[in-house]
Amino acid sequence: MSEWLALALAMAGACLVVVAVVLLRNRRVADDEDTSETPDVIEYITMMIGVVYAIVLGLAIAGVWESRSAAQDDVQREAQALHEVSARAEVFPADYRAVVDKDVDAYVSFVVDTEWHYMKTEGEISPEGTDLLAKLRADVAARAPQNDIEAQAYQAMMDKIATADEARNSRGGNVGPTMPGVVWFGLGIGAVITIGMLFALQIRRSPRELVLAGTFSALFGFLLFLIWDFDDPFGRGMSVTTEPFLNLFPFLGG
Repeated sequence: MSEWLALALAMAGACLVVVAVVLLRNRRVADDEDTSETPDVIEYITMMIGVVYAIVLGLAIAGVWESRSAAQDDVQREAQALHEVSARAEVFPADYRAVVDKDVDAYVSFVVDTEWHYMKTEGEISPEGTDLLAKLRADVAARAPQNDIEAQAYQAMMDKIATADEARNSRGGNVGPTMPGVVWFGLGIGAVITIGMLFALQIRRSPRELVLAGTFSALFGFLLFLIWDFDDPFGRGMSVTTEPFLNLFPFLGG
């Protein structure tokens, strides 16, 4: 099922449930029920519940968006560090440079072609990718610098590999859902209570009131779906992409 279809079903389902409850409720309402006035206390409580839940939703959306942005930044940092390793190897002899470039290309190819799918299915980074990065570090460290220029480049390359390793570990830490289950419980209960308070306002079967109630519930369905989609930075529709690797290593696109 595509993400857009899932979103449409979530919004339509929330809307249909509210409309169906309104229609069923009004079938059982007495003909002489007075709906001309809603007690002020009910309107006040409904407003306060809506405000509190809106704050909770806003914090949840901000939290998952921040996690996704941090994950994307980690990927950009990792790709940039590896690109710098290849660039700084230019001052070394051709045979050493070829080994470094081969290791870098092997690692980024594995990340893009294999590890990205592995993270989605297994929920963690691949041990093979860790081994490839370790091999790059070992091959870079295998040759002692012969002059000042090589010494400067050598230290910079080791620092960039450390940066890539750190970014990789951060990427692994962001694999899978990031929001605790208790937060999801609160979001679900809050949505039920907030939408349920609509019925305390004595909604009738008029088209205008049904449209407003349905739209309100569909909006909640959209926001909860948005939080769910952002909650897993690497595993869902609007997930973190491999674009930084593709931009810095054009051969991957082929």
